Amino acid sequence: MDDKKILLIVEDDLGLQKQLKWSFADYQTVVAGNRTEAITALRRFTPDVVTLDLGLPPDAANASEGLATLKEILALAPSTKIIVVTGNDDRDHAINAVALGAYDFYQKPIDTDVLGLIVRRAFQLAELQKDYTKLQQLTAEPLDGIIASSKKMQDVIRMVEKVAPTTATTLLLGESGTGKEVFAKAIHGLSSRAEHPFVAVNCAAIPENLLESELFGYEKGAFTGASQQTKGKIEYAHKGTFMLDEIGDLPFPLQAKLLRFLQERVVERIGGRQAIPVDVRIICATHQNLQNLIEEGKFRSDLYYRISEITLNIPALRERGSDSLTIATALLKRYNEMNNRQVRGFTEEAAKAIQSYPWPGNIRELENKIKRAVIMTDGVYISFDDLELPAAENEEEAMPFNLKTVREIAETDAIRKALALSNNNVSNAAKLLGISRPTLYSFFDKYNIQVNE
Repeated sequence: MDDKKILLIVEDDLGLQKQLKWSFADYQTVVAGNRTEAITALRRFTPDVVTLDLGLPPDAANASEGLATLKEILALAPSTKIIVVTGNDDRDHAINAVALGAYDFYQKPIDTDVLGLIVRRAFQLAELQKDYTKLQQLTAEPLDGIIASSKKMQDVIRMVEKVAPTTATTLLLGESGTGKEVFAKAIHGLSSRAEHPFVAVNCAAIPENLLESELFGYEKGAFTGASQQTKGKIEYAHKGTFMLDEIGDLPFPLQAKLLRFLQERVVERIGGRQAIPVDVRIICATHQNLQNLIEEGKFRSDLYYRISEITLNIPALRERGSDSLTIATALLKRYNEMNNRQVRGFTEEAAKAIQSYPWPGNIRELENKIKRAVIMTDGVYISFDDLELPAAENEEEAMPFNLKTVREIAETDAIRKALALSNNNVSNAAKLLGISRPTLYSFFDKYNIQVNE
């Protein structure tokens, strides 16, 4: 039974329930008579395929309950293949259901041979999609210079891939050291401008009195020492991508001039009167909260809305789960090659420390620690002492290295959250978790969880 594919049948007619269970004996069939039972079964059994009667009570007249069930299933498990079953007069509702994300529809009266064929195809498609996803995970390479395995970073990478081919002005937000310029270069590299220049200017690194000439250039004689006509960095990025890093540090007087450039796409050099058109894509980045700067009168709101057509939030390293160890391993290989070293890896204590340490300096700090450790270690494995990281204040604060411990922590957290959401109602908590009430009680005993019902 456990090896059989799971088919969820959502049908309120008892006669049809029996007929469908008998017809689909080759599957592990789970039957639900209403929306609540359907969602509970979905959470508990996670079926790949669902047959859904659109005419569920209490509102069978317009199929709204069936459509609501469809939406909720897809919201919880988007990859589920849903075959909606309708009456003869509900074709419009069936088409609407497919538009909402249903896999297919079938009109009553039911011919189990035909419906069985649709169900088989749905299972085949679900299996193919699972295999394709696994293949992508095995073969897909991250963006150039970006090492990422956590879901948060994969989401950012997907956004980069969508944004890159467009002309949208993009704002990258993230703490110092999270790799904002690396992401900017990735956007440039995936765009149609990849063969043209990528030019970056750090607004915080250039003195205020020099920043304007650095950005916009100047004409000969525009000021003392201006011995020749000089292009600004924006002009040098013509047909390519221009990155303004730490734009939160852009002096307020210069913000108006930058805003005009963004609106008109022309620059005027200092001391010049000619409007010079420049075709360039703009990417901005900052570690600061621009909304707070706007409230403090230090940043123009109109400029903010110009530069944030698309905003990407790059998570800090401490928010990226096991990425820290994945990146550390890649850095170890890089620094081995750069320094002609033969370090094989990390001791268990060192690996545990890399995962548990919060990395306030993000990738930049991690690079520094790994590079030093590769050069200075006397062993074939980098030890905890080689990393020169502070010890965890207590063992509970460190990231568990054992998978069993990780599972126990995750299960305990999920159970406590379900109990909180259900006001300590064990039956409702079990439904939220997709398990039976007796199973939940066994978890209470296993993890010594006390419940006041």
